[in-house]
Amino acid sequence: MLDDQHYIKQHDVQDALGVVAGQAKQLEHDFAISLSTSTRIDSIVVAGMGGSALAASLIPVWPGLSKPFEVVRGYSLPAYVGAHTLVIVSSYSGNTEETVSALADAATRGAEIIVIAAGGKLASAAEAQSYPLFRLPDGLQPRMAVLYNLAALVQLLEQLGLVSKGSVDELRTTSAWLQSHSASWLAHVATADNRAKQIAQELMGKSVVIYGGPKLWPAAYKWKININENAKQIAWCNQLPEFNHNEFSGWTEQPEHKPYAIIDLRSNLENERVQKRFVVTERLLSGKRPKPIVVEAEGETILKQLLWTIALGDFVSVYLALCSGINPTPVDLIEKFKKAMEE
Repeated sequence: MLDDQHYIKQHDVQDALGVVAGQAKQLEHDFAISLSTSTRIDSIVVAGMGGSALAASLIPVWPGLSKPFEVVRGYSLPAYVGAHTLVIVSSYSGNTEETVSALADAATRGAEIIVIAAGGKLASAAEAQSYPLFRLPDGLQPRMAVLYNLAALVQLLEQLGLVSKGSVDELRTTSAWLQSHSASWLAHVATADNRAKQIAQELMGKSVVIYGGPKLWPAAYKWKININENAKQIAWCNQLPEFNHNEFSGWTEQPEHKPYAIIDLRSNLENERVQKRFVVTERLLSGKRPKPIVVEAEGETILKQLLWTIALGDFVSVYLALCSGINPTPVDLIEKFKKAMEE
């Protein structure tokens, strides 16, 4: 099925596989905006939802920040937000109601505001209020523009001196590496040699649970939302070591043959105690839960490992959709929900 190119074209109507295959190039995008601020920045908040917030969750892992940082997924901002807070409002459509509300809240508080959007109400507000606007290329689903979003965040944060100098260059040079290291997951590569297709077939018809340590947690969350939105299949994720303090026990008292599939995203750059937790967890839960599919992140830096793992999950989720004859791109129910909320 997944090696039948006619079948793929028949069901992947909007060429999600092509979009996924080209995502690494998003890292090279130059937004050509010069920023400066005379205001002291004491804290940073990114307001966004879903895929538009996901890139921000990578920032504390790479390139890292010296200022307090928070991602807000909701209508209002934390009480500490004020004149010395940088608030980055991020919505691909520019119309996400929670993010539009957060922008209004930031303006009321007198915060420094930067907008990341492809258009919509946020772009209009940026133009009307002279907020810096990092305009994303349009025509994509938000979850498929995460690397554009990451490029925008890193470019603006580096210009403001909030991340290490050279972060933008590192991101751009990683693009070619990611393209070459994800070539074996392309549609023309047979299932026998294609890890992404193999994992997708193992996930068919199951609820998927993805686990990662602190460094790969953003990738685990990206796997979750991609399986939800691309494959229209339920998925959850959690982080070690927190998992070992609660959810760990939840696997122990039911039959082994649960309708779940487990994904462990592992990194040799995690704290060695976190690495050991994965091994001990697998041993103690053997026979009590499905055997995990172990994904060992490739790359010698945490940036490479994050992007490699995210890219693999992107391919897996699209192939998982195709395994069920589902068009990966549309999210009709989400759009229906948004319209219902406007009534």
